[in-house]
Amino acid sequence: MAEKKGFPLLAVALDVTSLTEVREIVSRLPVGEVVFKVGKQLFVAQGPEAVRAIQSAGGRCLLDLKFYDIPHTVEMAVAEATRLGVWGMTLHALGGRRMLEAAKEAARKTAREKGVSVPYLFAVTIPTSMDASTLKEVGITTPLEVSVLHLADLAIRSGIDGVVASPLEATILRKALGPRFLIMTPGIRISEYPGDDQRRVASPTKALDAGADLLVMGRSILNTPNPEQTTRDILALLKNFSS
Repeated sequence: MAEKKGFPLLAVALDVTSLTEVREIVSRLPVGEVVFKVGKQLFVAQGPEAVRAIQSAGGRCLLDLKFYDIPHTVEMAVAEATRLGVWGMTLHALGGRRMLEAAKEAARKTAREKGVSVPYLFAVTIPTSMDASTLKEVGITTPLEVSVLHLADLAIRSGIDGVVASPLEATILRKALGPRFLIMTPGIRISEYPGDDQRRVASPTKALDAGADLLVMGRSILNTPNPEQTTRDILALLKNFSS
């Protein structure tokens, strides 16, 4: 299981497309206290250079590509991401146990060969943009909370460090699966800057109270008049709440 001591509380989602924007954002935010999330939009636009831009400024990268494929393909992708030196990465729990175990072994083996830290692996349960009606559309009739718990349990039993889940399910997960594994929660919103396509959302303090470890915030930080001050305010709030 993952070690939580010194674990960051906040991941800033870089929902941008240029390296100039990446460098500007990273240079303004407290790199030692947050991690920077690179998703599909930025990675398709800039590739590994987006990760290197973060690292060159002293930042840590959470590579959020949600790997989901046959075990061998995911194994190779995780190995390459580990060689790139990412702090953590995401994959889909729906890929099943063989895929998840292959990913974990690839991360461990490659990190050992490269002499670097093993990256954190987070398994996506049910994306926060989905609700019960969306699940029904794709043929999943199990209650949403049951699906989330089942996938999280599968991920933890497969050696994955943590899960990605809505803050609304964090309480259920923490109670059922115990204190040691990590919960990353997107869908975090400040009241003045309401959500958009996210359906299962919560405030930062409510998410922490529910059992979350790492909160993901993007537009609700970067679209404010002063992202640096917003980030510091949120970090202060989280630290005070956690103490």
